[in-house]
Amino acid sequence: MAALTPDKFKIIGYTQEEANRIDRPTISYWQDAWRRLRKNPVAMASLVVLGLLVIMVIIGPLIRGYDYESMNVMEKNLKPCAKYWFGTDNLGRDLFSRIWVGARASLVIAIVATALKLIIGTVYGALMAHFGGWVDEVLMRIIEVINSIPSLLLTILIMMVLGNNLFALLVALSVTAWCNTARQVRGMIKQLRESEYVYAAEVLGASPVHIIMKHYIPNMLGILILDTATAIPMFIFTEAGLSFLGIGLKAPAISLGVLISMGQQNMEFYPFQLLFPCLVLCIIVMAFNLLGDGLRDALDPRLRQ
Repeated sequence: MAALTPDKFKIIGYTQEEANRIDRPTISYWQDAWRRLRKNPVAMASLVVLGLLVIMVIIGPLIRGYDYESMNVMEKNLKPCAKYWFGTDNLGRDLFSRIWVGARASLVIAIVATALKLIIGTVYGALMAHFGGWVDEVLMRIIEVINSIPSLLLTILIMMVLGNNLFALLVALSVTAWCNTARQVRGMIKQLRESEYVYAAEVLGASPVHIIMKHYIPNMLGILILDTATAIPMFIFTEAGLSFLGIGLKAPAISLGVLISMGQQNMEFYPFQLLFPCLVLCIIVMAFNLLGDGLRDALDPRLRQ
């Protein structure tokens, strides 16, 4: 029998040099996550929608050239038309401009509340996991006490004490939201503590703050990004609900919740005053939720190829 030699085989689709290569281009975790996110059409569409919404909350109030606070009682409660795209409210103010100003306020409130949630939760959870022992036990009991109080009741009490203003609303939104972040960070850091590079840093005398900032947080960015994508729509919807119930911001302050509350009062005769702010709110929340689902799949290391 004739011996089998390489010239007996024909390589299809590759050159001899390419066929002999056994390596492949290496990509980082973040490059692979971005590649998988781009393959998700729903998530990419949501990202585009969010980009357009951000542009609109910045330039939207300027497009029509109407001041969102200027009143014109001669043109109150007008239906959508060429002059007023979303109509006017019961004081003759342009709804198009007011809705984008309200969306801007709701987004800013949600982003600030999310930042507070991440900062407080990350630092708190890192302290729990890094020190352990009685520190972990005491801090965990504090979280359990906070979680045992109904969040709506605590929010109402804070707003009653501090008043219906932006500072009180941020405190009310953030006072319990950080607890879940702290639990997630605690569990993640307990795993990271067993790593050799963390042990080496401790042996070299690195401070706990240095270890948390240099080693723990960079390895938790995936979880923190996902937490951000899910927290922002939650805060937007919560703010709108509180303002609608009269617990959050109140007129003359403007947010989507305030506009929905004002539109509900005239819903029977002028439904468009309720429809448009509700529509913008639903689009923002849905886009963030769909993007969060895409990020969850993209950042899952178990799906990495």
